[in-house]
Amino acid sequence: MILQEFVHYFLHLIAPAGIAYLYDKKHWQKYWLILIATMLVDLDHLWATPILDPNRCSIGFHPLHSEIAITIYIAGMIFVKHRIIRLIFIGLFFHMFTDFVDCIWIFAKCAPCLQDIF
Repeated sequence: MILQEFVHYFLHLIAPAGIAYLYDKKHWQKYWLILIATMLVDLDHLWATPILDPNRCSIGFHPLHSEIAITIYIAGMIFVKHRIIRLIFIGLFFHMFTDFVDCIWIFAKCAPCLQDIF
């Protein structure tokens, strides 16, 4: 569990610094803060009961983590030309990727949890 948490928070907090640096080496700190702000997408967890369930996959469960939302994030990364707005879509998609990695970890140790999504 400790390794899973480390990877999860590393992908949520540290990896975005690398993305920001690749996006714009001169202003990477500003872009890193924007990417960190995209974690506000997790506010949709507040509508779930219980709010935190260690055996629940966020992808497909919470509204802003739904397949439709993820499709919008991908479309925004591809079609939006405004640099800041595109970066927000990149951050939202990377957040979903991070949560998906967490889902793989959950399902690897909790096979019955797969029944909740199928």
